[in-house]
Amino acid sequence: MKIDWLDKLQRLLQTLAFCLAVSGIQYAFRPDKPYYIPATYSLAIGTLTWALVDFGRHLFASSEEYGWPKGIAGFALPLVGIVLGYLGGTLLADWWCGVSSWDSAGRAQLRISIGITVVAGTVICYYFYVNGKSAWMQARMTEVHSQATEAQLKLLETQLEPHMLFNTLANLRMLIGTDPVRAQDMLDRMIAYLRATLSASRSTQHPLADEFQRLADYLELMAVRMGPRLAYTLDLPEALREVPVPPLLLQPLVENAIRHGLEPQVEGGHITVQARTQAGPKGRMLLVLQVSDTGAGLNAAPPIAPTAPGTSFGLTQVRERLATLHGEAGKFELAAHAPRGTSATITFPLTTSPA
Repeated sequence: MKIDWLDKLQRLLQTLAFCLAVSGIQYAFRPDKPYYIPATYSLAIGTLTWALVDFGRHLFASSEEYGWPKGIAGFALPLVGIVLGYLGGTLLADWWCGVSSWDSAGRAQLRISIGITVVAGTVICYYFYVNGKSAWMQARMTEVHSQATEAQLKLLETQLEPHMLFNTLANLRMLIGTDPVRAQDMLDRMIAYLRATLSASRSTQHPLADEFQRLADYLELMAVRMGPRLAYTLDLPEALREVPVPPLLLQPLVENAIRHGLEPQVEGGHITVQARTQAGPKGRMLLVLQVSDTGAGLNAAPPIAPTAPGTSFGLTQVRERLATLHGEAGKFELAAHAPRGTSATITFPLTTSPA
């Protein structure tokens, strides 16, 4: 078993603090004697007992859950450690203080010392055992929560992929009847786009650069149908290219901008997708992803039936994925964009520092 020296240091410091507390209690009952005497005995016995038990447990097969020896060794080790720690620590303290605890004069105090050692040793061994068990349970809870979060994200993504596919097929169907040549070109682009998108979406996160590349593919696909009515700009700083984000996070926002912003206008419009950072609360850096368009705008857009494809499903998915990943720290805002159009903004804490 690999020894965690930082953990050992922490346990040693806790043991020393406990020993000083015990010696303080002893001194409170016997203030006629100098404090350094009970402190010396307490520190010597406690430190030696800790070393025997904490290092001795590595000699036995230990439970993966608690890091404590299995079976009879789990009971025998602290017992032997307390006995040997008491004997060795008492001899060491006797030598240091220049007295003998084993002569007739010290036997009355010896019985009290033995009782204190047994009680204190049992208490601190039990404390370390419970502390280790609690740490393991906390780690398991964190692992289970992480697995549940990942499962929730995969569920949301499996719902989003067919939604994106159906929207694309609906666009293709509209073009087949009016321009078969462009429909063929759009079909070829759609096959290549779906192959790349569905392959990339099998993981819960990918670099922001990949997300922008998928958006570029999708916008080129839409440009086949809309022609000069669709223009776009993708603004991704070099320092943010490797920042991890969930796949298809921005896709619903771009689809929404085209469907409700640009398509209702005869002249179409321009879509801008931008990534940037900003300072958050307590000095924490936030990632800001914004999709804005020069389309019809929130108030000017005609009402759409709730059952129409793409009306609210994609935006709902964005909100749910942000809540699953970041809780209240993940924010999604939809607002009017000056001088016209709509702006959709996603904000959440950066998990890694920009390059």
